[in-house]
Amino acid sequence: MESANRGKRALGALLTVVIGVALAGCSSTGGLRAEQRAKEAQANGSAVDTPKWTVAMVTHAGAGDSFWDIVQKGARQAAAKDNIKFLYSNSDQGKDQAQLVQTAIDQKVDGLVVTLAKPEAMKDVVLKAEKAGIPVITINSGSAQSKEFGALAHIGQDETIAGEAVGDELTERGRKHVLCVLHEQGNVGHEQRCAGVKNTIEGTTENLYVNGTNMPDVQSALQAKLAADRSIDAVVTLGAPYAATAAKAKDQAGSQAEVDTFDLNGQVAAALEAGTIGFAVDQQPYLQGYEAVDLLWLYRYNADVLGGGKPVLTGPQIVTKDDAAALKDYAKRGTR
Repeated sequence: MESANRGKRALGALLTVVIGVALAGCSSTGGLRAEQRAKEAQANGSAVDTPKWTVAMVTHAGAGDSFWDIVQKGARQAAAKDNIKFLYSNSDQGKDQAQLVQTAIDQKVDGLVVTLAKPEAMKDVVLKAEKAGIPVITINSGSAQSKEFGALAHIGQDETIAGEAVGDELTERGRKHVLCVLHEQGNVGHEQRCAGVKNTIEGTTENLYVNGTNMPDVQSALQAKLAADRSIDAVVTLGAPYAATAAKAKDQAGSQAEVDTFDLNGQVAAALEAGTIGFAVDQQPYLQGYEAVDLLWLYRYNADVLGGGKPVLTGPQIVTKDDAAALKDYAKRGTR
């Protein structure tokens, strides 16, 4: 990676779609009717007067992962604007996630947003949706499989590129022995992140697998590892909720390792400002949810597609203490 790509790496393309609602009519009466329909749509929490389409989002989120609250917030706000009924469900088990997608297909939804953290479990059911005429957008994970499975587009960050950005940042900080903490076994995106770190770090990395649904166990495993190996000088967690737990484990173990994390939330923003976390990688989950729903509306309304067959990147962006104050208000309201 060139040095020009380091520091504030905003490798993700932030695509903003501005939708204008045309109020047209051949006569003054037609114009008034169109204007009245628009006012009624706005009164009902929507900015358009298109039909009430239904969009289902099915993710691999585990219990208590606040990242997905931010994704949902973006999706729900886009749905309100676009006169869409939004349905959300999730399971961190690939088989169960696939069944939830099948349920949405059976309900004959007008659009689907899915994650492909466990792509093999999802392949058949996503292809079923496509064959049923239901447009699919993939978000967050599975950029490599999205097009193959028949999705219109993928919205998220490239996990390998994100991991490589972290490896570069750690190298600049002089870190030599990195512990990458994977909290969901079988998640291909997590494996890609840690592999990306390994690609670019000028030092060594090792992976630590933990049960992300049990925070006391996460802390215990991390604490034991850091106490046993004093050469570890950086801990990288793959989700914002795990960063605070890693910081506690570090303190309890008496370790001098720097704690860094993928993803951002209010707690991480505060920790960045306080200096207890070195940096975070923001993939803009609000944008992932918002753009996915908005793109499905655009596709149904006007057959629009973004990306030209390539992923629409929302990250990674390296966020440090210098950036924390500017992002704090957004994080507090739950959109960063």
